[in-house]
Amino acid sequence: MKHGDFTELAAEYVNRTGYSLTALNVISGHIKRTLGKEKLTLADVGAGTGKLTENLIQLGFSGYTVEPNDAMRTEGIKYLKQYGEKFKWSAGTAEVTNLPDNSVDWVTMGSSFHWADTQQALEDFARILRPGGFFTAIFNPRDLERSEFHLGLEGKIHDMVPNMKRVSSASAKHMMDVDKKLLSTDLFGDLFFVEAPHEELMTRDRYLGAWRSVNDIRVQAGEELFADIMKMIEAETADMPEIVVPYLSRAWTVRLNNS
Repeated sequence: MKHGDFTELAAEYVNRTGYSLTALNVISGHIKRTLGKEKLTLADVGAGTGKLTENLIQLGFSGYTVEPNDAMRTEGIKYLKQYGEKFKWSAGTAEVTNLPDNSVDWVTMGSSFHWADTQQALEDFARILRPGGFFTAIFNPRDLERSEFHLGLEGKIHDMVPNMKRVSSASAKHMMDVDKKLLSTDLFGDLFFVEAPHEELMTRDRYLGAWRSVNDIRVQAGEELFADIMKMIEAETADMPEIVVPYLSRAWTVRLNNS
């Protein structure tokens, strides 16, 4: 398994959580008012199995879902089938979405912007956006400071893998310079930031499945040690049929400079 290759983990992604609907409502409300539109067409890029796409469907949006990994896209299509065909799935990347010119009002990337080539991605987003359109990079890290249990669990993992460096979307370093990246070209401006805490109540089985979907720990620990980590988490949650997991959705939004 390699960093960023989620092929073997795709089936477990259904166990992950979505994003704050409060944050998404604030962002979409601003975009609707700015564009003078009640209905927006979206492109959710690097969508994985569609966790953010599901939230956007819940808020009444439709459009395109773009994902490069075949296994992730297959799982996403299967999972979101319950909602009909609000979003059309296709193969593509942030750098080459393969979507038509001037076809969407809003582009989103959920916990995946850090994998993209910034310059190439912003250029392609500028191509597919209609005049004055918006791009949002949103992340959904666990809010460890609000949970002594989860903070302790993370500490135990680091004790087991002392030299581990988190490279997942939850890593703070991936969110330190998002604003600078978004404004690194003359394509986008008018940046604003929104964050909102939220919680997800998970069954123990789902919680363990979410851990099994983690790529960066598994790659650095290796399969044998990762199996030990999972045994530790299983032991720590043995008496917990349900687990409340705190999250903090953090979103940076910019507007295309051609309005």
